[in-house]
Amino acid sequence: MNESFFRGHFPNNSVMPGVLIIETLAQAASILILKSPHFYKKTAYLGAIHKARFRQMVRPGDVLKLNVVMKKVRSSMGIVETQAFVNDKIACNAELVFIVAEREEKI
Repeated sequence: MNESFFRGHFPNNSVMPGVLIIETLAQAASILILKSPHFYKKTAYLGAIHKARFRQMVRPGDVLKLNVVMKKVRSSMGIVETQAFVNDKIACNAELVFIVAEREEKI
């Protein structure tokens, strides 16, 4: 409740912004992509968001559970189906496209 995005997004109506839900899904999806043998030790860049749907509000105290599934892998991109759940109900789903490239520097 005391996160600034809850206080300022819609005054007197604490809701997690959709862009932060998509960001959460994208972070989880990038881990999945970069752990795959095809893209291991590379960098994933979010290239597109398709079919994003927000189905219910996410409020302070809600537990957001994520589901990410690799849909397609091509030479330099991955497509991931994502879902975010609150209380076993879909709060958001989206198809995320990542462009994968070699790392510029060694980590």
